[in-house]
Amino acid sequence: MAKVLLINPVVRMEDVPRHPPYGIAQLTAICEKLGHQIQVFDANAWRLPFDSVEEVLKADQWDFIGIGGITTTYSYVKSLVEACTKLEPKPLVTVAGGILTSMPHDIMKFMPGIDLGIVGEGYVTLPEILARLDQGSTNWSEVDGVIWRDEGGAAHLNKPRDLVKDLDTLPYPAWDYLPLDIYFNNSSQVFSEEHMTAKRRLDINGSIGCSLICRFCFHLGLIGDLTVYDTNGDRDVAFTYARDLRFHSPDYIVNMAVDMKKKYSIDFVSFLDENLMTMHVASGRTWMTEICEKWIDAGLQPSCVRENVPHDPEKCDGVHWSGTSHASLVDPEVLKAMRSAGCSDLIYGLESFSDRILKNLGKATTVQHNMNAITMTLEAGIRPRPNQIMGFPDEFFDSIYDTLDAWEKMGIVVKPFFATPYPGTEWYSIYEDKIKDQYDGDLEAFLIDLGDATKVTAVISENFTSVELLGLRELMVERDIRKIKEYEQIWMASHDAPRIPKFSSAGWRKRVEELTAGKRDSFFDRPSY
Repeated sequence: MAKVLLINPVVRMEDVPRHPPYGIAQLTAICEKLGHQIQVFDANAWRLPFDSVEEVLKADQWDFIGIGGITTTYSYVKSLVEACTKLEPKPLVTVAGGILTSMPHDIMKFMPGIDLGIVGEGYVTLPEILARLDQGSTNWSEVDGVIWRDEGGAAHLNKPRDLVKDLDTLPYPAWDYLPLDIYFNNSSQVFSEEHMTAKRRLDINGSIGCSLICRFCFHLGLIGDLTVYDTNGDRDVAFTYARDLRFHSPDYIVNMAVDMKKKYSIDFVSFLDENLMTMHVASGRTWMTEICEKWIDAGLQPSCVRENVPHDPEKCDGVHWSGTSHASLVDPEVLKAMRSAGCSDLIYGLESFSDRILKNLGKATTVQHNMNAITMTLEAGIRPRPNQIMGFPDEFFDSIYDTLDAWEKMGIVVKPFFATPYPGTEWYSIYEDKIKDQYDGDLEAFLIDLGDATKVTAVISENFTSVELLGLRELMVERDIRKIKEYEQIWMASHDAPRIPKFSSAGWRKRVEELTAGKRDSFFDRPSY
């Protein structure tokens, strides 16, 4: 059987490692069950100097090295790939995850050391690759869901891999392969009292995907949105609004939590789901409430909640948890059930308090929904965690004032992220030329520059520059409306009318037109002004 090394790259060097690599841990469990000799190097947890990382790569003669990551790990992944190409004998070097799926041909070009890439979901693709490797085959032309090189180095993209229909057939993550003590030491997060005092936190991913079409968000082929277009024998990826929502059964989720409590004495769970509420609605509005009921029945309800006393981390028994929500889909009864089961805090991607911007985002929410969700969540005893973004294409002074008014009314403090056109998002598809222009045509420079949206990278605002966005955000955080209004007068004196684009129907239009030689699908419309 193959000797396999899976690598989790450094994710956010500016922060401590907080979340074990869930997908890699699941793939490890799958490979282990099939009998492969597998090791995991969690570079994100260990944070070693790179010369020590190179020693790790030389620790054995690997048949297969798989590196998974998101686009923001680009620089580190490229260094890993280059180090892998120096190994003797050379293993099959494979890259997977959002970093590759969003732009497979570009990544294969920028990293010539990649032999094979997994596009989209890897639960079935990876075992098939390893099986062929065991048989001595390096013919990847018939393997769905991969991009591969021929003998001349040219990359070829195969048709997409079908998604796993029943997520409950997947094993629990193989946590024992990871340095959990490092993650446990970083369990505390200042989102709620229970979260801040957590000492042994682990994650659960109860679902994959989201039903919404937010233009700043990417799904990367995990919810049926990945399409491979074939133009004159040359295939490439595009993304659509197709949705194939999948979620684990409440029994699977609760049994996993029970297992983690028994094995690792966890006291907190972070649900990594993109949006718990969309799955709840998709299930006929039963999924979240069933999880809460079964959480309590399994004995996971925190004792402080059960006894209605203040949380004391030294005495409280049970498992508190946090997750994600959606402003237009929550209701008081669901929030009440969640709090009763131990939910302490919920993330809300509010994005903006401008109805115009929310509509253009495809967010399926309004300002009133945002405000109602904050109020309802607080009344349920759960801490809302409001996230916002600024610098959208149609951002202007009116939307800034709308947001500041809402902050004042709600009594909330937010430091917005910057709208960032990550590869795999609709904004990237629409503004690709503008992005390249800002990096002198060097797409790889943009990938290297990408971070977690706390700094300005490529600007997609039609009205503001990067300098203006930085300054306006600081004035927003300071609530300095006077200076914002002063700058508005300066802006108006030196510009024509603001550009306020309206994005109707679907996006992705530019990429699809390229791949279909200008034959536009009927639902791909251009933005109008």
